[in-house]
Amino acid sequence: MTLNSKCQLLVLAGLLLIAIAPSLQTRLRNENKVKTAIFLSPNFVLEPGLVANKFYYNIDFPKGHIAIKSFDAEVVDELRNPVPLHETYLHHWLVVRYYQQKGLEVSKYRGNLGLKQSDFIIVRNSGICERDLFQYFGLGSETRKTVTNVPDPYGIEVGNPVEVPPGYEERWLLNVHAIETRGSIDRLGCTECRCDLYNVTKDEYDQDIEPDYIGGLRCCYDETRCKTREGFRGPKRSLYLKYTIKYVDWHACIPVNIYILDVTDTWKRWESTGLMSRHHCQIEYEVESCSAAVANNGCIHTKKISITFPNGGDVIYGVAHQHVGGAGSTLLRKPPRINFFLDTCDVDGLYLRRLHNINTASNDGRVICSSLPIYGEGKEPGNEAGYIVGMSTCYPRPGSVKISKGETLTLLSNYSSDQRHTGVMGLFYLLVAEQSRKSSSILHSRDNMGDIVILHNAVWAIAGFGIAALVAATATYQRQSEREEGCESILM
Repeated sequence: MTLNSKCQLLVLAGLLLIAIAPSLQTRLRNENKVKTAIFLSPNFVLEPGLVANKFYYNIDFPKGHIAIKSFDAEVVDELRNPVPLHETYLHHWLVVRYYQQKGLEVSKYRGNLGLKQSDFIIVRNSGICERDLFQYFGLGSETRKTVTNVPDPYGIEVGNPVEVPPGYEERWLLNVHAIETRGSIDRLGCTECRCDLYNVTKDEYDQDIEPDYIGGLRCCYDETRCKTREGFRGPKRSLYLKYTIKYVDWHACIPVNIYILDVTDTWKRWESTGLMSRHHCQIEYEVESCSAAVANNGCIHTKKISITFPNGGDVIYGVAHQHVGGAGSTLLRKPPRINFFLDTCDVDGLYLRRLHNINTASNDGRVICSSLPIYGEGKEPGNEAGYIVGMSTCYPRPGSVKISKGETLTLLSNYSSDQRHTGVMGLFYLLVAEQSRKSSSILHSRDNMGDIVILHNAVWAIAGFGIAALVAATATYQRQSEREEGCESILM
């Protein structure tokens, strides 16, 4: 082989790799283009004061082995116009993954969770509550302005046929809880499900409601009615939950686990024995009002819990869920040292302190994520004054915030206690990528389209490696040929 032909071979190889690189990147972008699916729930009919708490089975959902990139929802009317919270309050919507026996006929709507039957298998999130909060997706009034995007190269994996038990198929359930507050005598009381406004003494399971249960989910179940102004008349109307799902085909994605923490979790560890209780999440709690003297200056009720995290990994996303009165929630690595000032007290893990002191532990490096409410300031949907219309989210730089398996975390949930609040919640959603499940993420990044692509530099690195391999092969061939042709070595 002559020197000329060797040079031509190297040039040809380089040009070939340069030509392949863009096409490889384009092919992966096309294969993983973000797709958008928009669906409507079955309609639910409301009139002033009425409550709808509906469960819809086998809802429309994208098919195939995919990675969910975002899941957004809102209440719309028959003309698909957004409905404001001051007319229809969206208490919550939840989406649950489950497996259903093939060939089983199930009505689209069922008033109660029939998923506990042998015909169904609930596919829970990764924890940590044991009896409730097993949804994959879900928010409340904050749904319109809370970002739910899962950053590349991560995704929530669903539709993997390997995971489905024989004889079953994957399905999805939607729960929508909405309260019509048009004409109500106390909008906040209705949205907080105060029992006296609903005139109920038994819950939906016909169990007596205890006198000290002031308000919450047990009083605003399906078809109950909150008090409206005398003589107020308003038309019935059909409403829908419009939900938008963005997803990509499952290709070179890194899966994330979904964790939902609840500040009402009764879990405890007894240090003397090392034994641990079960994770019983009560979901809601009550915030008592502080004294009138303190309220004039503003006061905050903080509820906290410490738990042991079941698995480790990188925190990819975090957001809290709170109701009206919420003042933010923080997830910490260790119990914070709280400095108490005047007008504060400590009773069984509940703290009252002034509003300007609620962030005393937020800048000391122990914070995993802080999520703050966004309150509306107008009347239009997404900006309703007095309502939480969004929650701030956390997107740590990948690999920068890690949780170790068995690590003790502390969750703080802050509420204004200028007045009493009933049926409030203090949930915290986390997406965590396990180290052991990561693929070679060096090859992944996000472009301005949000697609999963191979990094341009990485492709060039591969091309360079290929050229180097060809150079080495050529050099080896030359050394073998020197004995035959007496050619000079080519050094590069």
